[in-house]
Amino acid sequence: LSYNTLIDLLATSRSTPGELIMCQEKLVQEAVDTLLDNGIRGQPMRDGHNKVYKSFSNVIEGKEGRFRETLLGKRVDYSGRSVIVVGPSLSLHQCGLPREIAIELFQTFVIRNLIRQNCASNIGIAKSKIREKELIVWEILQEVVQGHPILLNRAPTLHRLGIQAFQPILVEGRAICLHPLVCKGFNADFDGDQMAVHLPLSLEAQAEARLLMFSHMNLLSPAIGDPISVPTQDMLIGLYVLTIGNRRGICANKYNPSNCKNYPNQRVYNNNYNYKYTKEPYFYNSYDALRSYRDKQLF
Repeated sequence: LSYNTLIDLLATSRSTPGELIMCQEKLVQEAVDTLLDNGIRGQPMRDGHNKVYKSFSNVIEGKEGRFRETLLGKRVDYSGRSVIVVGPSLSLHQCGLPREIAIELFQTFVIRNLIRQNCASNIGIAKSKIREKELIVWEILQEVVQGHPILLNRAPTLHRLGIQAFQPILVEGRAICLHPLVCKGFNADFDGDQMAVHLPLSLEAQAEARLLMFSHMNLLSPAIGDPISVPTQDMLIGLYVLTIGNRRGICANKYNPSNCKNYPNQRVYNNNYNYKYTKEPYFYNSYDALRSYRDKQLF
C-alpha cells in the first residue's frame, strides 16, 4: 500500500521524472514476484543473513508443502513406521515386527489382558509394568500378536498390492523384517525403504485382512495375471552362485584306474586301493569335452 501511495504521488507530481516512476513500479513488481514465487526472475531474493525468502509457492508445492504434508496426509492411531530389512527365515505371510513397535501398537490389548489375568489392578499399574518391561508383558504380547494380523503399506500405493496383510513375528531391533518374495508387489527393496504398519481393529477388518489381503493369497498381478512373487535382487545372485557348478569345469573320474596313468606327484586315496594317478583334464563346458574327444585328446 505504501508503494502504491508513493507511485500515485510521484505520478501526479509534474516535476517527477518518468524514469523514477518506472523504477518504483519495477521495485513493486519485484516485491510481488518475491512474495508469490521467489526466484522466478532469476536469482532469488535473500535477507541480511543470505537466506532465501520463502514465498507462497514454496509453502504450497513439494512433498513437504501444505497440500501433501498437511491436507492430503494425516496421522492415525494404531500405526507405525520403520525401515525394512530382509527376513530370510520368515514364511511368505509373515513379517518381523520389532518389539518396540509391537508394544505400542498392541498396548491397549496388553493392558486389558494384564487386568483380566489379575496381573494389574488398574490401567496405571499395567502401564508401569509395560514401562518396566516385565517378563509377563512380553508373554502376553506374544499371545496377543499371534491372533492379530497387521497391514503393511509402502507409499506410493499405486495398485492393490501396495498394502498387504501379514502375521507379525516379534523380532529384536528396530527394523521391520520382510520376506524378499513380497518386495515386487510393494515395489520395495532393502536400500533404506520405509514401510508403514497399520493395525485393523474391528472383526470385519481382521476377517478381510485374513481372507483377502494376506500376501500368500496375492501371488498374481491383479493387472495382467503374471506371477508377482518371483525371485529378485539377492535371490537371483544366490541362485546363480549355487548353480554355477565347478568353476574349473567338467572333470573325469580320477578314482577310476582305467582312466588314469601313473603320475609321481599326485597320490589319490580310496577305501580299498592306494594309487598314483595323473591329473585329469578339466573342461569349462560340454563343448570343450566333445572337442577334445574329436581331437583324440581323450581315451
